[in-house]
Amino acid sequence: MTRFTVNSKPIEYKMDPETPLLWALRDASNLTGTKYGCGTGECGACTVIVDGAARPACQMSIASLEGTFVTTIEGLSEDRSHPVQQALIAANVPQCGYCIPGIVMAAAALLASNRSPSEDDIRSAVPNICRCGIYPRLVEAINEAGRIARGESSGIAGQGNGPPAPGFSSGR
Repeated sequence: MTRFTVNSKPIEYKMDPETPLLWALRDASNLTGTKYGCGTGECGACTVIVDGAARPACQMSIASLEGTFVTTIEGLSEDRSHPVQQALIAANVPQCGYCIPGIVMAAAALLASNRSPSEDDIRSAVPNICRCGIYPRLVEAINEAGRIARGESSGIAGQGNGPPAPGFSSGR
């Protein structure tokens, strides 16, 4: 049995310890926001945050996660109020949406440690593959998410900021 925390809830998986986290999340926990893409950790569709770092869920066994804290797209915010979600929606970044949860998680991990990333920081921290080609709008949207997190922007018009997202304070 493998025990760790997923979206602030203790979980005990009674699965083969070598089961990839991706399949434990999707099949045992019904957290289907984490997507299967390539299975090799290259595309970023399965990105989750483990102890503050963006990691490919397809490349980690549940045994390797004993005692860690995992956040999936479902645990980032219940109402899409996280600054990255607000900024991507406001900039009309999502198209088909398949890659978006992984991109959001990679960007959220970046902004938790660096609220004013450079374009190079963003491109390095968010290498996710998007077949729809959202890249031209993505960098500016992540910069806007940083401004929201810093309290310099109100996010999506009419929706307000809501409470600060996990890992972010209002800065006030």
